[in-house]
Amino acid sequence: MSDTSYFHSVYQTTIAGKISCSGVGLHSGKTVNMKLYPAEADTGVQFIRLDVEEDKSVVSAHYLNVTGTMLGTTIANEHGVSISTIEHLMAALWGMGVDNVIVALDGTEVPIMDGSSEPFVFLIECAGVKKLEAHRDIIEVIKPITVKEGNSSASISPFDGFTLRITIDYPDTAIPRQQALYDFGSQSFKNALCRARTFGFASDVEKLQAQGLARGGSLDNAIVISDQKVLNEGGLRYNDEFVRHKALDCVGDFFLSGLRIRGSVVTSRPGHGINNKLLRSFFADKKAWRLTSSVHVQQDTAFVPAFQVA
Repeated sequence: MSDTSYFHSVYQTTIAGKISCSGVGLHSGKTVNMKLYPAEADTGVQFIRLDVEEDKSVVSAHYLNVTGTMLGTTIANEHGVSISTIEHLMAALWGMGVDNVIVALDGTEVPIMDGSSEPFVFLIECAGVKKLEAHRDIIEVIKPITVKEGNSSASISPFDGFTLRITIDYPDTAIPRQQALYDFGSQSFKNALCRARTFGFASDVEKLQAQGLARGGSLDNAIVISDQKVLNEGGLRYNDEFVRHKALDCVGDFFLSGLRIRGSVVTSRPGHGINNKLLRSFFADKKAWRLTSSVHVQQDTAFVPAFQVA
């Protein structure tokens, strides 16, 4: 099964069956059990906290529900119930073409697994992807929007497909300046990005843990850098794994739009904060976008279906 085409189905999809996994929470350090369930058309991605009252448990994966962007993306509902570190799962759902799913957890965050999206891609492949009898809408960019935040910038502009051009720069570290361009009309999320792991610096660990963060972080679920060296025994999975992971994060954060985007994103020194800022600014300008049926998109483009859904 391949996921090489961005607009691979004119129909909405869900997973074909339920699937589950367990893992540690990156920040809490506690074991989290997670189950994915099929969902009806137009459900989107809905998180359910099993450890809170049922009438307060649902948190929709939506950019307006983002309440925190420090070392991960956190969403919350009107009751203050939150789910954190959602971006790697969101990226996997986006990359595997899943539009609708229920995600049930018994903790406050999505398990970090190995720090990439690969375990979640594997789960989705095991569950299968199912076509639903409802057409998929696409968000079409019709006007450029640019945002800045400190040394970071991000812009979105019209394009016949979806591309992501990304630059990272960490001066005086073991991470070199890296640039990449991903065209998801011809490139596969699974092959290009899903195995890229999150990363951090050993010098920051003590400070972060004092703030109640990164308590579950380890060499098993992150690339750790110290004294200009990568500490992980196996080294890097890609020579440019750092920029690939930042691209993975962007993909997951942008799927909080709720739909697939037809446009081009260019970002320098990205982070969860500016990713969310771009979405908020973009959707706030009603002249910057419109909804387009995926039926029309496939008629107007040369994209080939990425994989067949049951």
